[in-house]
This record gives sequence, C-alpha cells and structure tokens, in this order.
Amino acid sequence: QVQLVESGGGLVQTGGSLRLSCAASGSIFTFNVMGWYRQAPGKQRELVASIRRSSITWYADSVKGRFTTSRDNAKNTMYLEMNSLKPEDTAVYYCNTETTTGANYWGKGTLVTVSS
Repeated sequence: QVQLVESGGGLVQTGGSLRLSCAASGSIFTFNVMGWYRQAPGKQRELVASIRRSSITWYADSVKGRFTTSRDNAKNTMYLEMNSLKPEDTAVYYCNTETTTGANYWGKGTLVTVSS
C-alpha cells in the first residue's frame, strides 16, 4: 500500500510562488509515473504536470513555463514549483502515482489559494 502526502499549499498573492511536495511511503523509483492534479470549485479534476520514471515531464498548456515538477528518488518525494501564480490556479492540488504493477494511488490534497 502506497501513501502519498501533499504539503506546501497556502495563500499567496497573484504573481507569487509556492512549492508543493508529495512525500511517498514507498520507493518512488518504482513508480511508473507521478502526477499533479488540481480541482477547482465546481470543476473537474485536471492533470497539470507529470514526471515519468525516466524523468520525462509533461505540463498542461495552462501552466507551461510557470510550473516545474521534479522528483528526488532518495527522499521519495515529488515537487511542484509554481511561479507567477494566477487566481485561476486556485484549487486543491493532488498527488497521484501509477506503480509498475498498474496500481493507482492518490493523496488527500493541499489547498492553494491565489488572491487577486
């Protein structure tokens, strides 16, 4: 059983920065892909960034150039560096992983609020 715990959310002004962390209970080296999703009030959950075991990254167009995801295998932690934040980035951010066995796990989320 894998547990994912997000942290680093909070209240920030437009143009500010935050760094989210996702700490995993298992070795993330065995995870096929890890991703950051977000869900704003009244909207569907959407994928914003992902990083594969090969370290290949993907970003949604809405965050490209502003968000950067990375992983530290030694610390079993994935990060999301968010810069130039906008009010539309306000959401609960979730960490997700798919393991090499095909199992899928979610964290409980961390709230990011960007004030205008």
